[in-house]
Amino acid sequence: RVGNAVGEKYDLAIIGAGSAGITAARFANRLGKRVALIEANRVGGDCTWTGCVPSKSLLHAASVANTVRSASHAGITVSPPTIDFAAVMARIRDVIGQIYSSESPDALRAEGIDVVEGHAEFTGDRSIAAAGRSISANSILICTGASPFVPPIAGLENTPFLTYESFWQLDALPARLIVIGGGPVGCEISQACQRLGSQVTLVEALDRILPNDDTDAARLVEAALIADGVDVRLSAPVESVRLIDKEFCVTVAGGVDIMGDAVLVAVGPRPNVSGMNLDAAGVKHSPSGITVDAFLRTTARGIYAAGDCVGDFQFTHYAGFQAAIAVRNALLPGKSRARPERVPWATFTDPEVAQAGHTEAQARDAFGGKVRTSILEMAHIDRAVIDGTTIGFIKVTHRANGKVLGATVVGPRAAEVVQEWTMAIDQGMSLSDVLKSIHPYPSLATGNQQIAWESYLSGITSGFRGKLLWLVSR
Repeated sequence: RVGNAVGEKYDLAIIGAGSAGITAARFANRLGKRVALIEANRVGGDCTWTGCVPSKSLLHAASVANTVRSASHAGITVSPPTIDFAAVMARIRDVIGQIYSSESPDALRAEGIDVVEGHAEFTGDRSIAAAGRSISANSILICTGASPFVPPIAGLENTPFLTYESFWQLDALPARLIVIGGGPVGCEISQACQRLGSQVTLVEALDRILPNDDTDAARLVEAALIADGVDVRLSAPVESVRLIDKEFCVTVAGGVDIMGDAVLVAVGPRPNVSGMNLDAAGVKHSPSGITVDAFLRTTARGIYAAGDCVGDFQFTHYAGFQAAIAVRNALLPGKSRARPERVPWATFTDPEVAQAGHTEAQARDAFGGKVRTSILEMAHIDRAVIDGTTIGFIKVTHRANGKVLGATVVGPRAAEVVQEWTMAIDQGMSLSDVLKSIHPYPSLATGNQQIAWESYLSGITSGFRGKLLWLVSR
């Protein structure tokens, strides 16, 4: 049944219907449990409406425009592209609609999930008030996600700035766009808007962009942004923002003014933890997120939390992973850990950057001189040469015995190429294990095999093993 009487009990109540909440609801429903999925805003959450889906759709449009401009490298002469930004945004909204159709309230209700559209507040131990209804459950999972963080910059609160939420309401591309923040969101939108015709200035307080990524990878992305025409300002913390005669003025360190037609604040998300009366349920929390243990249990018995609201890695794929583990821990015997030390991620700039396990710097901090690094430039991978996409590399950090500790991939389809290394790390595999699998040629993934092969050859042809092999081969 979809409807319920006041006070009817569920096996699992979920607060938040983003990627984590929907994953959890469908999993619990497949287990035959009675599920209430509560959402105060739009089912689908950030990923569908303001995050992954629209941003990657925008990047696709920008990539198409860039491909047209650079078609001459393949011997094809075309006219410069004419960009209709309103049509680009209309197509993005159409893509959102297509994806939303499979996760809309009606679609979820048809699967047997009770979707409650309204704001949720705890009224006590595992009891919730939402949409005029009183809901109780044996277990509760909080998946309320995160919202754009607005830094305390002088004048910003009085300025009509954009965030990754409000950007998608635009129908006209700003002629001059100032982006504050050089993380993944800032870099992706900067490159996309520059390629679509805006003059973008990217402002970052640190001395580098993509601070969580491999240093060499960040340098390549910075060079790519500059090559596209983005004005990258590093070591430039913002001092103030103001509006002067319909122009935005962003003042950075040193009193330097940057003028633009719009300002996008992209300094990261902040967990959504307020407004639910968490104290009534005994759930400990802070502005950094809801407190959970390794199994995603909060400080209140029977209440779990997963995804961005926990304050860990804030990725859609990680939120879905955690939500599934939380449901497993809440509804099935035994417990599984859901807060791994390393989580793979990707930034979908051109070139793409993907990371699995430790970066080189992290590996050296953790293991010191025991770390080995193997690097293969994209220019040495035949598929990259064929496609004319030779900027980038595959870098693998590993122990002397070949056990893989981490991998950084920079280049085309990096998010796909890195998957093999993600599996290798999770399964405790070595480079020799990767070598055992035959990779189709010509593919970008043959680069993974090339790195493994080179490491194998170096191991058997150097030192005592090399001398012994030479003698045997004689």
